Amino acid sequence: MRNAAFSDYKIFSGNAHLKLAEEIASIMGKTLGKSNVAKFSDGEISVNIWESVRGVDNYIVQPTCNPVNDNLMELLIMIDAMKRASAGRINAVIPYYGYARQDRKAKARDPITAKLVADLIMAAGADRVITMDLHASQIQGYFSIPVDHLVGMPILIKYFQQKAMNDLVIVSPDHGSVTRARSMAEPLNAPIAIVDKRRPEPNKCEIMNIIGEIEGRNCVLVDDMIDTAGTICNAGKALMEMGAKSVSACATHPVLSGPAIERLKDSPFQEIVLLNTIPIPEEKMFSRIKTLSVAPLFAEAMVRIHTNDSVSKLFD
Repeated sequence: MRNAAFSDYKIFSGNAHLKLAEEIASIMGKTLGKSNVAKFSDGEISVNIWESVRGVDNYIVQPTCNPVNDNLMELLIMIDAMKRASAGRINAVIPYYGYARQDRKAKARDPITAKLVADLIMAAGADRVITMDLHASQIQGYFSIPVDHLVGMPILIKYFQQKAMNDLVIVSPDHGSVTRARSMAEPLNAPIAIVDKRRPEPNKCEIMNIIGEIEGRNCVLVDDMIDTAGTICNAGKALMEMGAKSVSACATHPVLSGPAIERLKDSPFQEIVLLNTIPIPEEKMFSRIKTLSVAPLFAEAMVRIHTNDSVSKLFD
């Protein structure tokens, strides 16, 4: 770890989510550092840092979302450029950590790609990682540098508290999200329900049963991400078929790949509430999608890290 006594900090961004980086910088009273991330004609990534970073606490805002490999390489090359320019501390701000779902060996000869990505980030020269709602919180242990794992749930909870819905039930779309559903249900004084599903093959699921009282209730499905939207849309349809009054969905990461938008448009959801850890292209937006910003939370965490204050107090 390099010397932590820095008088100032700078914020840089790759191409993954420039709008979020600019919003974070604005909240912190900064402008983004001068840099350029482009491609050579053969597809190799070119990085130029146009101002000094020597001895400075640097933050690189770069979710490793689609195209995940390009955005990951941009992050690694920016870290390497700053390390070779004698930067103080290099903080990788990764609102969405790509490859997080490949976190264990599910069958013989599987890679653990989430660990490989952690190794790459450390080898490039990062001193700290700041991320949000990892698919498996154990991924923090893949790093031998500090990891600040921010939680998007308070943002979603505040939104639904303001809506003051009656007869509310928080629903987990599978057994793996029960803890997440319970942490949302408690401050909302709502019961939980669980969708029992099985997955015959990747990106496909079948609903088996609903555990809990949902008839005549306003149901909110909560998950860490919406990717192809098969799981959450099937769960929403099953809830309505079993007598729910209404169904909404919320998640931290709007991956929204493949048929996700078509499925969400055809779904019974009154509202789909998503955080902006990943940019949603205009062509994927429609009236029932509501986005909430994570910029204030990341900005506050980054200031606390710079001043060596507690980050965990943000969630007390």
